[in-house]
Amino acid sequence: MTDSNPSTKHRAIKAVLFDLDGTLADTAPDMVDALNISLSQFGYSTVTLSQQRNHASHGSLAMVRAALPNANDDIQRQIQLALLENYEKVNGNNCDLFSGLWPFLSLLKLNNIPYGVVTNKPARFTRPLLIKLGLDKQMPAIVSGDSTLYSKPHTAPMLLAAQQIGVSCQHILYLGDAERDMVAARAANMQAGLAAWGYIAPNDDINAWPTDICFANPDELIKWFTLQLND
Repeated sequence: MTDSNPSTKHRAIKAVLFDLDGTLADTAPDMVDALNISLSQFGYSTVTLSQQRNHASHGSLAMVRAALPNANDDIQRQIQLALLENYEKVNGNNCDLFSGLWPFLSLLKLNNIPYGVVTNKPARFTRPLLIKLGLDKQMPAIVSGDSTLYSKPHTAPMLLAAQQIGVSCQHILYLGDAERDMVAARAANMQAGLAAWGYIAPNDDINAWPTDICFANPDELIKWFTLQLND
């Protein structure tokens, strides 16, 4: 755990918001499954989960481009559309929260700390997944990539979530695994927490991201949050 912004220690956490893919839920297995179905439909070789895992947080087109870097834009777009259709069929089949996050959600519930999701994932995938995970009724704030005119790193979805959850931004911890998450959180005056267990590529320079605190794993998050509650 690395705290790069000591001033955050003086800001009580009254709510927690999560990015979805690569932060709260390990969605890569389903996304890669949908990608492989699509690649096969177009006559291309399939890819492995390890090859694609770090691309899953950046959306369907990024995954297609990583799988077929030499294909032209038209082919990439066609496979992307197929991926989205196939993902709707497999969404949630092989997905769970990252290890340690169920206990963290229990800790939040025990202390009456509301939590929710702000994701760039479209609503047609977000809510069905949260329903499968049994979390939809636990979250007063669910903001998808098409809930506002702009998606992260814009502040619009962040501000909408703060309004839905009923907590001012300065008292919200936002957890994400991408630079756009940190940029959006900091711009919205939330505390930007980096989920280093997520889909972070080897060439990502996380030290350059505007992060307030970095958590190597959910256990570190739980320990840190417990200290905040007892402070």
